[in-house]
Amino acid sequence: MALSKNVCVLFKRCFQNKLSFKYLSTHSQPPIFPGAKAEWTQKLEFTGTHSYSPLPIYQVLDQQGQIIDASEDPKLNSNILEKMYKDMTLLNVLDKILYESQRQGRISFYMTNYGEEAAHIGSAAALTTNDVVYGQYREVGVLLWRGFTLPELMNQCYGNAEDKGKGRQMPVHYGSKNLNFVTISSPLTTQMPQAAGAAYALKGKNRVVICYFGEGAASEGDAHAALNFAATLDCPVIFFCRNNGYAISTPANEQYRGDGIGGRGPGYGINTLRVDGNDPLAVYNATRKAKEYAITESKPVLIEAMTYRVGHHSTSDDSSAYRSKEEVDHWSTNQNPVNRFRMYLQNNNLWNDELEKKWLAEARKNVISAFEEAEKRPKPNWSEMFKDVYETMPDYLVKQMESMQKHVEQYKEHYPVKNYSK
Repeated sequence: MALSKNVCVLFKRCFQNKLSFKYLSTHSQPPIFPGAKAEWTQKLEFTGTHSYSPLPIYQVLDQQGQIIDASEDPKLNSNILEKMYKDMTLLNVLDKILYESQRQGRISFYMTNYGEEAAHIGSAAALTTNDVVYGQYREVGVLLWRGFTLPELMNQCYGNAEDKGKGRQMPVHYGSKNLNFVTISSPLTTQMPQAAGAAYALKGKNRVVICYFGEGAASEGDAHAALNFAATLDCPVIFFCRNNGYAISTPANEQYRGDGIGGRGPGYGINTLRVDGNDPLAVYNATRKAKEYAITESKPVLIEAMTYRVGHHSTSDDSSAYRSKEEVDHWSTNQNPVNRFRMYLQNNNLWNDELEKKWLAEARKNVISAFEEAEKRPKPNWSEMFKDVYETMPDYLVKQMESMQKHVEQYKEHYPVKNYSK
């Protein structure tokens, strides 16, 4: 088609005046889609774990208990360091006695904490009792640090009349209102969205929520909801993942294909730290940094503590069915967080063999004393199972309770009523 006379004149004038047209391409402008921040590319390539380096693991102590980089030393005072070590070793003594008591049929269930002591104590030491804890079920070290007593622990495991939960929970399902430790529940991952909601309520109050969970729990849908809500609602919560290698009997390499759990944080828009979970000082520094950021920015942080579950998942599990003795021995000997921290204390003249012997004897004596006292106490009265669900007990429950009371009175010789409080 022939150009009009006017158009030809326009082109002629442009060239005569040495003007040029600039072709404006969308490629020269960044994408403006509302759902992501990105750049254009003309190469069609997959993005995957091969596209970037895995998250590094932060470490302060080497395996011989030496500070690797002096600038990373938190310089905690000797009293704090001693308490950290004593709580870690007390946890070991407690685990041994209660595990054996379950095997003897004296309590119904138990879960040990071997191999994860540094993750408990290092994180707890970086917080205050004003901060709220949502535990999964393997965080008893956090309670010990906060001052939960041995009698309180034993009463809960026995479910006796002194148990604050009134015997309604399985053993190791601890809770303490005074210590801001929300009672543990059995269903997996329920604590994660609850923690996000609690943190939302605490915005601007100079407090954080810390939520503990295992890498297996991160496979539940509740984990996605919790992380996404916390990120989009700017909640001051620390999601603390204990990646101990196994979700009961399922090894980590069968649970996910990505870069651990920490690799998910940036995908949700959450700042993330990956730390050596067997190094109490590294865990302390990471948790302290996470708390400072969560409070200052009112945003969540994800911490992935890389550790190893040395013990069986619980007294209902036999881990020899899915992992070798050599593997467990390696982690319990060469990667033991308690031994590592002890070497650090000894390197700094804060601990020795004599103190070790004296402390372990004292710890065992205290645990056994609390254990024996809890075992003697009666069980809660049977009527407790009807209470505390409603503010005012409905008529149908009142009738059921009265009916049971008559039944127990009539046939009390057939029931061990002497074992229950009145």
